[in-house]
Formats: sequence, C-alpha cells, structure tokens
Amino acid sequence: MDQLYNQLGTSGADGVVSRAMEELAVRLSKVESSYKKGDFEEMQRAARSMIAISEQIGMVTFAKVAEDVKTLALAEDSTALAACVARLMRIGENSLLAVWDLQGASL
Repeated sequence: MDQLYNQLGTSGADGVVSRAMEELAVRLSKVESSYKKGDFEEMQRAARSMIAISEQIGMVTFAKVAEDVKTLALAEDSTALAACVARLMRIGENSLLAVWDLQGASL
C-alpha cells in the first residue's frame, strides 16, 4: 500500500483504497452467501475478483486465502473449503477494519 500512496499521493490513494475496500466487502459477503447456498461457481467468481482487487492494493495474505477458496470451491473437499471460507472471513473482516482505521487516522 505504501507504493500506492507514493504513486498516487494521499488523496488519490485514499480514493482507490476506499473503492477497493467497498468492493472487497461486497465480494466477501458474496463468498459467504454463495457458500451457504452451495453455489460454488459463484463463490469461485467472487473469490477470483477478490484476488485481483486485493493484489492491486497490496493485501497479499487476503489474496492468498481468496486463491485457496477459489481453488477449493470446485474441489471435493468440503472440510478444507469450510476452513478456508472461515479463514477468509476472519482475515477479510480484520483487514477491512485495519485499513479503514488507518484511513481514518490519515484524514
């Protein structure tokens, strides 16, 4: 994220990060609802878009766990998928809160 702020300046990067956080929150909700419905193709699509967004703003761990969910969404290992979805929800919520807190501090 430091690189993003260096390239775009504070106001530009804040805008990019804010939009990315909003999109990640929507996609995180989509993953959770798709998992509960058993719509694993939709879950895979939501996870794939989360990977691209989180990589763009430097959220490497978030992207890695989303990649795991994407891979497991169409696998036959329901236990591993459940564990990865739970981990994605924890990491996603914690990451979103941390970034929003940092942005609040910079305003």
